[in-house]
Amino acid sequence: MTVYGRGHRGVDLAAPPGTQVRAVAAGRVSYAGLVAGVGVVAVELADSGDPPLRTTYEPVRASVRKGRQVTAGDVVGTAEPAPGPPHCTAAPCLHWGLLRARTYLNPLTLLPPWLLNTGPSRLLPVLGVPLPTEGPPMTDAGGAGLG
Repeated sequence: MTVYGRGHRGVDLAAPPGTQVRAVAAGRVSYAGLVAGVGVVAVELADSGDPPLRTTYEPVRASVRKGRQVTAGDVVGTAEPAPGPPHCTAAPCLHWGLLRARTYLNPLTLLPPWLLNTGPSRLLPVLGVPLPTEGPPMTDAGGAGLG
């Protein structure tokens, strides 16, 4: 069992209905349809091993079909309102998952290190909350200051 094995299996990203949903990496659409009444798109990532890594996006109205090749940044659908009680209570969101076979993994590991801040994670908008003014300086991958 992994930390992503039971309950919440991925990350939630703020995404109002109608927001374009884009593939995080190149691959082949392995599923585009409904699961328990919720729109889902799954993409098997190219050159990611055997079995391949698979990203999932929901709730999404798919704009792609199973078998389509996509590149990083291609639109695979649009975010839809969650059916039933909202999964994210503060704001509408997109659930982003990552699996290898049946094992859930942390999808944030797909992002480049320079994109991941060392500060606190905020996966939903925190409108009206001031940004922190103190903390470690941001650096690029080589350690050079960004600010």
